[in-house]
Amino acid sequence: MKNRREFIQTGAAAVGTMGFNLKGLANSPNDTIRVACVGVRGQGNAHIRAYSQMKNVEIAAICDIDESVIRQRCEQIEKASGKKPAEFTDIRKLLEDKSIDAISIATPNHWHSLMGIWAMQAGKDVYIEKPCSHSYWEGRKLVEAARKYNKIVQHGTNSRSSVALREAMQKLQEGVIGDVYMARGLCFKWRDTIGRKADEAVPQGVHYDLWLGPAPKRPFNPNRFHYNWHWNWDYGNGDIGNQGIHEMDIARWGLGVTLPTKVYSAGGHFMFDDDQNTPNTQIATLDFNKNGKKVILVFEVRHWMSNNEGGIGQDKDANGLVRDSNCIGNIFYGSEGYMAIDGYTEYKTFLGRKQEPGPSRKAGGSTWVNFIEAVRSRKREDLHAEIEEGHNSSALMHLANISYRTGRSLDFDAKTEQILNDKEANAMLRRKYRD
Repeated sequence: MKNRREFIQTGAAAVGTMGFNLKGLANSPNDTIRVACVGVRGQGNAHIRAYSQMKNVEIAAICDIDESVIRQRCEQIEKASGKKPAEFTDIRKLLEDKSIDAISIATPNHWHSLMGIWAMQAGKDVYIEKPCSHSYWEGRKLVEAARKYNKIVQHGTNSRSSVALREAMQKLQEGVIGDVYMARGLCFKWRDTIGRKADEAVPQGVHYDLWLGPAPKRPFNPNRFHYNWHWNWDYGNGDIGNQGIHEMDIARWGLGVTLPTKVYSAGGHFMFDDDQNTPNTQIATLDFNKNGKKVILVFEVRHWMSNNEGGIGQDKDANGLVRDSNCIGNIFYGSEGYMAIDGYTEYKTFLGRKQEPGPSRKAGGSTWVNFIEAVRSRKREDLHAEIEEGHNSSALMHLANISYRTGRSLDFDAKTEQILNDKEANAMLRRKYRD
């Protein structure tokens, strides 16, 4: 996706110019932070690229359940840095290494919270990919662990470090579009069918039982493995919890709210007859009480051909042909105009009845850089995407998916963190774990 590539490139460029406060490192000589990257085939490779460009940061270890992926990444790191990281297939063995300061997690969702909690118990700070949890209950336990062990825990919602989006949020608070009453999250992303595949033997070098971890034990199937795990409830949360969690987080951030009072979500799996069991088309509506006033968040996933909105996405080439048909972003509606956010790095405002152009900006940033800064300062408030913010945004996605799966509207009590008058839905706040 173009926006993610731009974000990573812009963030990487910022690394070399960012100064650091060198404090608080008990385990590392010469103020070097030793990071272990866990789960490095896909998004984990972006973690490696980010840390590799930082001063006084060493990728000390790599952990993955696929031995071929470990070899490939370690060769890349050794070629770039001259140092070969330690290799692990089991994170429990990795966490025994007391010289490692921080763990950076980019595994499938069903491992995120458990690995994060284990890492904190082992004395490590944690960067954890979005969504931080596979279920609502897990996210709350992750926050509780961060407080209990007093660790720096960053959520991988990259837009929180975007210079442009941080400015956009400030503009919304200042009233650039007036009284904001509605936010929309748009996740219109071209997703082809994954087809159907038969169960097969576990590939050589893959530690499949470790990959399954707390998930139900099932035969190996390539459609439940690399990337396509996103579309299976055992491991993923659908596209609302994959791409969509970024836009869900931005929408909640801009509205200035935490948890909803009512949630309703509907949709389905359209067009394709394949192995996907999460929806490829989904609409969620969430009501919030903000200072005695109702505000609303509407989120939409589309998986195939779609229009763009608010000038978001669908870039055209010199011949006027669409070259990127994704429409990923947010629109905020206020009493005096609207704001369109394109991906993670750009916002524009349109003011008054004539929709005249207002403030706008395009600039990126890096949540990885911000994480390392906070690891050095030991100040939780320095984090742009502190784990409680990550939990609150992930919670919206979990509640939307519970509503979708039950087919019912949910009334939610933010104080007790319970779904009211619906035992079946309330039980889905927590998943079952393999013995």
